[in-house]
Amino acid sequence: MHIQILIAALAIAPLAVTANAITLSEHGKTLYHIVVSDDATQQELTAAYQLHDYLKQVTGADFPVRSDSLIGPDEPQILVGQSKRVSKLASDVDWSALASDGIVIRTDGDKLILAGGRPRGSLYAVYSFLEDTVGCHWWTGTESYIPTKNKLDIPKLDIKYTPKLRYRETFYRDVNENPLFAVKLKLNGHFNNIPDEYGGHYNIIGWCHTFFQFLPPDKYFAAHPDWYSLIDGKRVDNKQLCLTNDEMRAEMTRVVLDLIKQNPTSGIISISQNDVDGGNCQCEKCKAIETEEESPSGPLIRFVNLIAADIEKQYPDMLVETLAYQYTLKPPAYIKPRENVVIRLCSIGCDFAKPADSDTNREFRDSMHTWSAIAPHLYVWDYVTDFARYIQPHPNMHVLGPNIKFFVGNKTMGLFEQGDAGCSIGEFVRLRAWVIAHLEWNPSSDQKQLTSEFLKGYYGSAAPFLQSYLELVHDSIGKNGQRLGCYNTDLSFLTLDVMSEATRLFDEAEKSVADDPVIFQRVRRERMTLDYAWLLRYNDLKKEAAAENVPFAPPFDPAVECDKFIERARQWNVGESRESRSFESYVPELKAMFAK
Repeated sequence: MHIQILIAALAIAPLAVTANAITLSEHGKTLYHIVVSDDATQQELTAAYQLHDYLKQVTGADFPVRSDSLIGPDEPQILVGQSKRVSKLASDVDWSALASDGIVIRTDGDKLILAGGRPRGSLYAVYSFLEDTVGCHWWTGTESYIPTKNKLDIPKLDIKYTPKLRYRETFYRDVNENPLFAVKLKLNGHFNNIPDEYGGHYNIIGWCHTFFQFLPPDKYFAAHPDWYSLIDGKRVDNKQLCLTNDEMRAEMTRVVLDLIKQNPTSGIISISQNDVDGGNCQCEKCKAIETEEESPSGPLIRFVNLIAADIEKQYPDMLVETLAYQYTLKPPAYIKPRENVVIRLCSIGCDFAKPADSDTNREFRDSMHTWSAIAPHLYVWDYVTDFARYIQPHPNMHVLGPNIKFFVGNKTMGLFEQGDAGCSIGEFVRLRAWVIAHLEWNPSSDQKQLTSEFLKGYYGSAAPFLQSYLELVHDSIGKNGQRLGCYNTDLSFLTLDVMSEATRLFDEAEKSVADDPVIFQRVRRERMTLDYAWLLRYNDLKKEAAAENVPFAPPFDPAVECDKFIERARQWNVGESRESRSFESYVPELKAMFAK
């Protein structure tokens, strides 16, 4: 018996260390334990067991999870989370500087350290290691690639990284419905619903547009009409608040302090204007401050600053968010946001075919520069979909990476990238969610490389054709010079030539994966955007062909294809056709386009 144990130990003894690398396992065997502190946090324990499970899938070896009191300091080990042992091995690390999400990935002799700030850093260190070093890829909430390796060699590693964006959110359906996928993408936003044992997430009290959430007119207006906007000489209950009314501010302060008391760990509360067209109060006091501050944002910031001062007395770590949105986009001339105030800057008026810092978007660009100069914290609400019709082409991908770099370069601490969270078949929504999340984690990443990585990993041999399709559609709007808003219904950039070439590329993409039913269905689902564009553009393209005296031979009968499109959309559980409208409610309108 002792001889057999000795032979087994000798067989796996070479696993431990080479000059510059560690061999974690070979032939399904390992000498390594995953080691956590005796007082490890819940999130660090989750990280350890996630590492155990994925290494088991990759190598076939069992990496037992043990507390450091049970494993000698000189044994081969993967140290997960903060501990005295890790602090000794990584004595140069300032753990407080890692904040909640920073990571440390480091080899030291036969040791591998995967740790980070609390609560989420160690989880992120584990997932970063598994993705970047081991080769695991989580493409969607239900689809992944986990490699199998007979021998797992780890190169010398020395990574210390704290994300520049404290708050990271990409608003897509798959991410929102699969919170454990959101963790792997290192997202932590309001809608991610990540369980505490996986690090939790930010919860913005009220989310946004909270004036009437907190002071609803049906409760207050009858007795206090002077709390609400004066418009054309009349107090109205469907616009904004009168921000210079001291009695209203006192009640707002009482309400928000009570909400914070109910949600003390949320981190952020929103005190922000309603989502209506203007409606800022025109009373004498409000107009005087607007004039003095040279912007309607003047009364807003003064109002929010006063409430934020009262909040800070009881909740010094609570941030108070307000919007720079539409009529409040322009910063005030003199007043500055308090240290505990976050300005949530909205890009809704931009041309999304052009970078946010381009001359085309100078109003937003210049406002961001000025807000960055006066505000202690910026949060950007960016729009990355078409709210008029989720499923149609929206060629804005080429600006995503440059925009995120621009935001981060101007003191942005949080980013909400609002995609089509209600729709499962929007234009490359899985690619977009994955790429944006990676750019939010590390804005210096190469977007082209990320896009190529996803296309190859998720679509296999169809990737080159899909890449060419994306380039074709994006180039077409550039040549057309058309403005791309987030409520865009003008698809004139999709000319007959572009649509014909797009069809050819998808035909080739489908042929290339015809023998793989899983990948074929992924490609077919992406083609829904092109199918929809054909339906929307059919009559215009027919006229274009007649005007240019060229053949018009689309690859389908529109009425038949419309029915097929509807059936496929239902098979893929499409959800919404546009913001706040179900696809089913849109079906009659779609069918009517080609009714006999």
